[in-house]
Parts: sequence; C-alpha cells; structure tokens
Amino acid sequence: MTFKPSKQEVVKEIVKCGKEPQFFIDNYCRISHPLRGLIPFKTFDYQKDLLKDFNDYRFNIILKARQLGISTISAGYIVWFMLFHRDKNILVVATKFQTAANLVKKVKAIMKHLPDWIKIAKIITDNKTSFELSNGSQIKAGTTSGDAGRSEALSLLVIDEAAHVDGLTELWTGLYPTLSTGGRCIALSTPNGVGNWFHKTYVDAETGENDFHPINLPWDVHPERDQTWFVKETKNMSRRQIAQELECNFNTSGDTVVHPDDMQWLFENLKDPVYRTGYDRNFWIWEKYIEGGPYLLVADVARGDGTDYSVFHVIRLDNMTVVAEYQGKPNLDFYANILYDAGKEYGNCLLVVENNGIGISILEKLITLNYPKLYYSMKSTHEYVEAYIAENNDRSIPGFTTSTKTRPLIVAKLEEYIRNKLITLHSNRLFHEMKTFIWHNGKPQAMRSYNDDLVMSLAIACWVRDTALSENQKDIEYKRAMLNSVVKTTTTMNTQIKGQEGYTQTFNQKHEDEFKKMKDFFWIYKG
Repeated sequence: MTFKPSKQEVVKEIVKCGKEPQFFIDNYCRISHPLRGLIPFKTFDYQKDLLKDFNDYRFNIILKARQLGISTISAGYIVWFMLFHRDKNILVVATKFQTAANLVKKVKAIMKHLPDWIKIAKIITDNKTSFELSNGSQIKAGTTSGDAGRSEALSLLVIDEAAHVDGLTELWTGLYPTLSTGGRCIALSTPNGVGNWFHKTYVDAETGENDFHPINLPWDVHPERDQTWFVKETKNMSRRQIAQELECNFNTSGDTVVHPDDMQWLFENLKDPVYRTGYDRNFWIWEKYIEGGPYLLVADVARGDGTDYSVFHVIRLDNMTVVAEYQGKPNLDFYANILYDAGKEYGNCLLVVENNGIGISILEKLITLNYPKLYYSMKSTHEYVEAYIAENNDRSIPGFTTSTKTRPLIVAKLEEYIRNKLITLHSNRLFHEMKTFIWHNGKPQAMRSYNDDLVMSLAIACWVRDTALSENQKDIEYKRAMLNSVVKTTTTMNTQIKGQEGYTQTFNQKHEDEFKKMKDFFWIYKG
C-alpha cells in the first residue's frame, strides 16, 4: 500500500493484519529478488495454505521440494508472529548454524522493510544472529548441540533442513519440553533417505501417531512449473538427486549403498513368505527344498547385547534366489540347533557362519553336532579352504571373518549383484534394512539406531558364491570335461574291436554312474 493512511485507517489495517497473516504478508511485506531487487511478497496458493496450517496446528512438518520459497514464507510468518504478539521467544536451528542464521537474517530484512506506520514494535537489540523487539518478542539462531534453547520456554521452534541435521533425535528430546506451555514447531526439509528423525516423524504424522501435521509439497505445486521445466531442470541430475530435491521421495533419496533405481527394482519383487515357521514364527520360507538343488546357508550371530538379531539366509545357488530367511533373538545353543536343522532341511548345504565375537561359539556347537559341511577360511587371507584341509592346518578357522579388509569387499559384491539384477529377494525385513544402509564418512553401515544384520548376511553369501563356490564349480567342470574325454576316447577305440562290446558297455556304465554321482553329490568332487 503506497498511500499514507489516516489514524483510523492505520488502526483498521493493523487490526486486520494482526488477525490475518496472509493479508499482512501480501500487502506489506517485501523480499529481495536475485534479479529484480526488493519486490512485494505475493503468496502462491500453496503458501497461503501453509500460513493457514501454521495458525491452525501447533506442530507442522513440511516435506518439500527445493526452491519453493518455504523458508521465505516461514520468515514472513515469523515476522507476523513477532510483531503482533508480545513476549514471543523463537529459536531457529538447522543443519549448519549459518543456515539458521540466514533465516534469522531473512526475518530481520522483512521486518526492516515494513512501512514505518505498521511497525508497532521496534528492533531494540540487533545482533548478527538474533534480534529483539520492543514488545518483548525475540528470535535467535541456535546450534544443534549444547544447551541452546533448552533452559527457556519457546513460543516457536523452527527446524530448517531437518532431514540433514545430525543428532536431531537427541535435540528434539531436549527441546520438546520447552514447547510444553503452548509452543509451536515448524520442521521443514527436502528428504534425505529414511531412518532419520525427519523421516520417522513425518511417517508417524501421516498415520496420526504424533502431534505433527504433515504437509507434502513436491515440485509441481508451484504454478509456474510444468513438465518442460522439470525436463530442463533434471537434465543433469541423478535419480537420487531428483528424488531428494524435487519429488519428495524418501525411499529413493539419501546416500544409500544400493542405488535408488535398484531399490525400486527390489521393492517390486517383494512378497510375503509362503510359510512362517519356527518357535517364534520368524523363519520365513518362500521356497521349499528341491531335491538335488544347490543351496547355501549364511548366518550372522547377534553380538549378545540385545540390540541386534541373529539372522541367516538360505540361497538357491543356480538362480541366486533367497528362498528362506530367519531373524530372531534365540540363545546361543538354541540358535546353533536352528542352524543345524535349517542346513539339514536344505540338503546338508554348505553352512557359512560369521565367526566374529560369539559367532565362534555357534561354530563350536555345530562342530560338536557334526554338521557335515561347514565353511572354513584362512586366518590371514580369509580365503576359503576345504574342511579336510582345514583339519590339518593351524592357520585355518571355521566360519567367515568380517574385518576392515573384508567388509568393503563383501558390500561391494552385494551392490554388484543387485545392480546387475543377479539376485532375487522377497523379504520386507531385508528391504527395510537396505533403506537404512548408507555411506557414512565413506563407510557402508546402518543408520544410527538401525540394524544391518540381514544385509551383511546376504553380502557374505554373494561373496562366498562368487569366490569359494565359483572356483569350486570351475574345478568340478574341469573334472567333468576330463572324464568325458576319457569316456569318448575309450569308447571309440574299443567299439572297433569285435568281442569287446561287453567290456565297452561296462566301462560306459561305470562312468555314467560317476556322472550321476557328480550331479547329485557334487560336493564330493570339490578337489
């Protein structure tokens, strides 16, 4: 409004602005445009809806695409909140202190560019990262660590880029009591994978399990954006970047070890198990044992502190399908018996147990039970070694050792199998672990407070399949080819001599039996 209002008009406008934040922002707030300079703040429909939500709900959580002006409309709301309400205490936190300080700076800039007659409260204290009005309302940027805001009652807490704030779970635990006297909260962010505070809080809000009001704002809520804009904008963006920056997609955003496209492919193959069995019904089976089929069982043993699980996978080796899976918390002796029974059920298949920590106790129990096919490896090289060789080699050890050397190798092998679609899995439990299995400081690991037991078990399986068993298969094929050449040569020679038919038949039958044994019991011919 460019005219100079009368006293009556001033009172009327101030009263209306105090009641309607949208009216106040659209008519009297100005913002800095990178090209056009200082311009009037004209809200879009989705921003108008946000202002209404800010008023109607104490807690709002906003899942947003980038460059929608959500921080700016939040800044406009804060100006209105401070100017027309006395003694309001506002704290802004973000992934970086400077990000929080920038939002405070944006609030201050809008406040300073208001018409003088509407400034019913003046800035009396002005610092770089905080300021205070004459009506007692104040705002400051805070850190995500330390005691910022924890010793004072907050009227409004703003968490900018919430999905990217480290330690936000602990921060929220500390700050939530400061909102107990009627304080409000606005948490806004682009997605950053799953498992963090922002993701869990948003998902719970959607199902009504907390006090937050969920708001989803993908790229196309902006009236000036269409498909042409999207194609141009995403031309040089990865699938993960598109999901994170524009589509508001938790599952395909974030720095997961498995690529978002591959996560989608895995998701499409998920299905419920055919059987849920075992004492705790946690032994899931998608496919029963097929006579003569090649199988591999790989197990990971819980640390014993009650925070993780003992797990195993049964893999059908000819098509690399996970046919069975277990996840539970049995005691050590019971778990050894479960492994023994599962291995026997799937044809006495090769049983690989991670030997870290108390895993060695499980292996000792399995040795006592005389399980017929346990995996052995060399202590220094972690190379697979046959059981009969291991018995006479003091450098060998039962099981597979996960170390700083082997962990990146097995994870890389798992990623390779999934990327090339060489493995089929159906488990929701396993899929959810993969969603929280991320790169952290260059290392593959589960997000804080999440587990990766199933992921690591499958990673070991892929590694064993592609190293020990592939070399073993090559040896089998070599022996098969050698025997075949012997049979072919001898048959050709002997069938030319009269009176030798009986001998030739006996010879052929002998090797046919040999071939049948090799096919049905190929572990006999392991070299």
